[in-house]
Amino acid sequence: MKLQLALDLVNIPQAIELVREVEQHIDIVEIGTPVINMEGLKAVSEVKAAFPNLTVLADVKIMDAAGYEVANASAAGADIVTILAQAEDASIKGAVEEAKKQGKEILVDMIAVKDIKTRAIELDALGADYICVHTGYDLQAEGKDSFADLRTIKSVVKNSKVAIAGGIKLETLAEVIKEQPDLIVVGGGITSKDDKKAEAEKIYSMIQEGAAV
Repeated sequence: MKLQLALDLVNIPQAIELVREVEQHIDIVEIGTPVINMEGLKAVSEVKAAFPNLTVLADVKIMDAAGYEVANASAAGADIVTILAQAEDASIKGAVEEAKKQGKEILVDMIAVKDIKTRAIELDALGADYICVHTGYDLQAEGKDSFADLRTIKSVVKNSKVAIAGGIKLETLAEVIKEQPDLIVVGGGITSKDDKKAEAEKIYSMIQEGAAV
């Protein structure tokens, strides 16, 4: 199990400062969609340049022109690039092919997918590296959780790794670990804390212990 830190509501200097605090206790740093919308792929380049040994995910949420978008994100330094599960199969295929060519990985975001099981089977067959259950901000506010969807995906995939994102924090982490996803995405559960390093350390330790069980 790996820990991914999601950075959404920061600019580039804030992102670098934040990662510097917690880099010993994370596996992947995600440059979130709001950051990329505001700063462009420059945010990916600058974080990768500052932390060359960290895996960097560009949350570009591709919907079309997938090969082109993956190539651009890869050139900017992304190790993992995201595409929406709602995209056409041709787009998913294009993203996977380009990522393989570049030696990168594709994470498919299941946000807003209604038939989780069917789409997960299709994405697995299309070669997705990760399939991510994602409860977005708007649904979190309504109290939705992702565990049933995570279990569904885990029960049908043969090759893809499984990730979970959306509202995860120290208080809910034990429940997440019980489901044994390959990747756990935490954003505000770390970034909103006064002592980010201490919180990241606690979360990372719990994940390491949970992975060893």
